[in-house]
Amino acid sequence: MRNFRKLEVWTEAIDLTKDIYSFKECLPKSEIYGLSSQICRAVISISSNLAEGCSRNSEKEFIRFIEIAIGSAFEVESLLIVSKELELAKNFDYQPIFEKQEKLQKKTNALRNHFANIVKN
Repeated sequence: MRNFRKLEVWTEAIDLTKDIYSFKECLPKSEIYGLSSQICRAVISISSNLAEGCSRNSEKEFIRFIEIAIGSAFEVESLLIVSKELELAKNFDYQPIFEKQEKLQKKTNALRNHFANIVKN
């Protein structure tokens, strides 16, 4: 069994979660049950799926949960783009959160590729 707390991507996912929860405070109250709720569920899904995947016995199962985490990371990115395009968070500097998001996506994808190579061999 793997220790998810030792995964750098899990730590970065938690860090992104904190940023998203701060970001949601910039959204209008009318979005509390819409975009705000959805982006929080999506960002929490990243670290949660990495953690759950670590409990699995096979690399194939672990990869499956990593892929779900990647999907959630892309969902967060899409929701951030929607928010920016609709100008829902006025005066919010999106650049740092987009950079963190992209870095997390790349590292999570690299983790998936690492374990996919193990499964191949």
